[in-house]
Amino acid sequence: ALIAGVFQTPERQSPYVDMKRAMQRRNVVLQRMADERYITQDQADAAKARPIVTRGQPNAPPGIAPFFVEEVRKHLEREYGAKVLYEKGLSVTTTLDPKLQDIANKAIEHGLRRYDKRHGWRRPRRNVLSEGHTIEGFRNDRWNRPIAVGDVVPAVVVTAPKAGPARLRVGPYHADLAKEGYAWTRKASAADLFQPGDLVEVAVAKIDDAALTAAVTLDQTPIVEGALIAIENRTGQIKAMVGGWNFNRSKFNRAVQAYRQIGSTFKPIVYTAAIDRGFTPTSILVDAPVSYPAGNGQIYTPHNYDHEFQGPITLRWALEESRNVPAIKMMDTLGPKHVIEYAKRFGFSEDFPPYLPIALGAGDATLLEVTSAYTVFPDQGVRMKPFDVLSVKDRDGNLLEENRGEPSDVIRADTAYVMTNLLRGVVVRGTAIRAAEMARKWPIAGKTGTVDDNTDAWFIGFDPDITVGVWIGLDEKKSLGNAEQGSFAALPMWMEFMQAYIDQRPDKDQPPQFTAPGNIVFLAVDKSNGAILPPETPGAINEAFISGTQPGGMSRE
Repeated sequence: ALIAGVFQTPERQSPYVDMKRAMQRRNVVLQRMADERYITQDQADAAKARPIVTRGQPNAPPGIAPFFVEEVRKHLEREYGAKVLYEKGLSVTTTLDPKLQDIANKAIEHGLRRYDKRHGWRRPRRNVLSEGHTIEGFRNDRWNRPIAVGDVVPAVVVTAPKAGPARLRVGPYHADLAKEGYAWTRKASAADLFQPGDLVEVAVAKIDDAALTAAVTLDQTPIVEGALIAIENRTGQIKAMVGGWNFNRSKFNRAVQAYRQIGSTFKPIVYTAAIDRGFTPTSILVDAPVSYPAGNGQIYTPHNYDHEFQGPITLRWALEESRNVPAIKMMDTLGPKHVIEYAKRFGFSEDFPPYLPIALGAGDATLLEVTSAYTVFPDQGVRMKPFDVLSVKDRDGNLLEENRGEPSDVIRADTAYVMTNLLRGVVVRGTAIRAAEMARKWPIAGKTGTVDDNTDAWFIGFDPDITVGVWIGLDEKKSLGNAEQGSFAALPMWMEFMQAYIDQRPDKDQPPQFTAPGNIVFLAVDKSNGAILPPETPGAINEAFISGTQPGGMSRE
């Protein structure tokens, strides 16, 4: 009856698309069968009462990587046309790593839920009593599938007292929600949260099938969006992609379609151009007030995020602490057009205007572009164009397409290594110090990024094998809130992904290493002033220099 009911328009009536409509159509067919006396009325009524049990998740696209699959579909339709794709059939091998995709999904979900809880409770929008249901008679499509520990599922409020736990109905289970289960809401009692009949979300912590009870904590669907993309450095293969909170809510892929201001993730491009010009990690930059004519009689006066100045500091310190004024001054010294040319070599597609604020990430780019740009550092100056399709064959097995990645030389290997070493400092001592413990056990490097008013938060980081970019923001360009910077809002999601990625590697006890070219010289230096220190000096930085540029060495030129 179900198949007959959805056959006419499966794109609208499949239980994977609309469970309610699928049940209505199934029941129409069952009643027609009873009317035509193929089955009895009792048999029809009994069948109508049974839920539709699906393999996989109703009301969601199948598979764990819907945003990635949609990008592949668009590629195939663009290359071969809709008729070939949908009628003749293609065999497609992609770059996706299912394990890493699952890790990415969880990292984004957990991170967005943490963010959402930090910003408070939102009262429920639905009340089943006001919709004409009874609490015990209400049915939710999600309850048609098994409920397991770790799931976040709908629940109906049965009681919401001013004192004591609330009673909830979670499908066949009942749950008592104590105050510790909603402490994050900062509400005094259940009565301050909701009322009987409200439809809420809960995270399942324990299930007793015999007693039909569950232990739960209160949750809610995030409004904020996030994205993650993981690229294999040496090949350019996209291994994981998350384009938003939920593909059903929005098919807009924020990993590849959203052009957002990239904040301080652009500073490594500025300093790469500086290293190529002969600057070194110990070059002294002056973090002090400065103003520039901005045209029309206006003056541009950059400031640091803390509205303070630190005076003479090393280039390393300026990058690790993401100081804005030194980056602007370096942009001015090198020339904006020169730096923007570097950006194009790194794969940025937008024509950034030759303005000084571009040094602070005032230009727009996609998460894919920024993440791909960072693969240049661990891949010894080479950028592999990112791609998602390995091969395509027709229904007869004939090879139609095969991709191996397109390399381009972006910068010299020695410059790439110096930048990698600088970016390692960001996670050891700088704005991403939250990841310092991980950095002591595994070779990682990266850069935080935060846009003015905290509208966008980024972290792009890498190890020798993979580069991972994370973004969080609202589709409407609004502030994420005070303190919601890249180090606080984006970095924890990146860290969750990287830790799980490391844990699943067979060589997790033998970390790979960043390879230094033969012309790299290491010296112990003082971070604060770049002075050479005796080897093994406590607190000294093992600084990397291109041979000839180290203090006391010959000029690189």
